[in-house]
Amino acid sequence: MSDRPRIAVVTFPGSNDDGDAALALEALGAEAVPVWHAETALPAAVGGVVLPGGFSYGDYLRCGAIARVAPVMDAVGAFAADGGPVLGICNGFQILCEARLLPGVLRLNRQLEFVCRDVTVVVDRADTAFTPELTVGDELVIPIKHGEGNWFADDDLYAAVEERHQVVFRYTEDVNGARGRVAGVVNEAGNVMGLMPHPEHAVDPLLGPTGGMPILQGLVTAARERLAVGV
Repeated sequence: MSDRPRIAVVTFPGSNDDGDAALALEALGAEAVPVWHAETALPAAVGGVVLPGGFSYGDYLRCGAIARVAPVMDAVGAFAADGGPVLGICNGFQILCEARLLPGVLRLNRQLEFVCRDVTVVVDRADTAFTPELTVGDELVIPIKHGEGNWFADDDLYAAVEERHQVVFRYTEDVNGARGRVAGVVNEAGNVMGLMPHPEHAVDPLLGPTGGMPILQGLVTAARERLAVGV
């Protein structure tokens, strides 16, 4: 088996960060495998899945609400249920929430404006498939670019998310009104994560901060380990 684990990068109509995600994964030692949203199965021998950022279906209904019923999402859900690592970035996070693979919803930013800048997030949980290189309390600088990145959960759900320690990243400041300054959450099993910041845009020091590198490297490692055991 090649030491370059195959990671599926799903493209929906309107995705615009799929190419960047693929380039970042390739730079970190993976083989990025493009997958069109109309596919009903994931390619053979993939060890991870990325749902990239962008504007799937133009965000015409709710962000991610149409993409969640795309044919490929049944395969993504089955892969996640089997323990496969799935990472949703920005619009991908929105899709995972709409598909009920992650808790909460993403709403319009508090300021009702599109926000595009570097932000600092702090690691709130490090025992996930995506954070083996990180420690609780670590701070990462990663860019955001979203109009609907305001993560929300009602009181009961928020209490449950906190009790189950599903928050992985929090903004160090209130950038969009997200409850609890939540920037990223994980499912209960720890193998499905969504985050609003774009780690694929923070891996090359020539272009800016590199806070996304350990997150994507965690995914690459998880994919490699999954394939090594023949799952």
